[in-house]
Amino acid sequence: MQDEYRTVARAGVHETEVNRSRFLCALAPAATEQEAQDFIAAVRKEHADATHNCFAYVIGADGAIQKASDDGEPGGTAGVPMLQMLLRRDMRYVVAVVTRYYGGVKLGAGGLIRAYGGAVGEALDTLGSITRRRFRLATVTVDHHRAGKLQNDLRSTGREVRDVRYGEAVTIEIGLPDADVPAFEAWLADATAGTAGFELGGEAYGDA
Repeated sequence: MQDEYRTVARAGVHETEVNRSRFLCALAPAATEQEAQDFIAAVRKEHADATHNCFAYVIGADGAIQKASDDGEPGGTAGVPMLQMLLRRDMRYVVAVVTRYYGGVKLGAGGLIRAYGGAVGEALDTLGSITRRRFRLATVTVDHHRAGKLQNDLRSTGREVRDVRYGEAVTIEIGLPDADVPAFEAWLADATAGTAGFELGGEAYGDA
């Protein structure tokens, strides 16, 4: 797994105009290829009267899945420059749809490439990006009378408390960078006088 990746901070739309053609770039985070395709379908439905709805998406922290479509524009003048802009900005788990309403002036191949790639770049600048880092999921089990203080201690030391479940004991799920695991185990034993249980789980990504 990659140690970290960048993605768009939030979904949104940014509009630009080039020689009377309107370019609306809709950007969104997408956890799976299906999510990306659903987003594309929704934008196409919303802008069914548009001249073109071109798209590009990158799924996977390593960029394993990459797709682009010119949607009727001359080959290589829309989807590919959109995809190249996403990759140039190191964006992952992201989908972009650029909707074009033709304004009567032909832009030529170079103009189209600049317009579509530029629409994605401007939208990324406007919406911003976030970095998500790889971490290990870990489960801490502690008795009820220590649980409240432990949760406060975890939060005050910057640990991400992802879930808390109350049963016979209290189970607290946290996220830890791999490198922090040994130091955390020592801290936990000290903070709970050795009474807490600790179990490592799988890997996931979270906001850096």
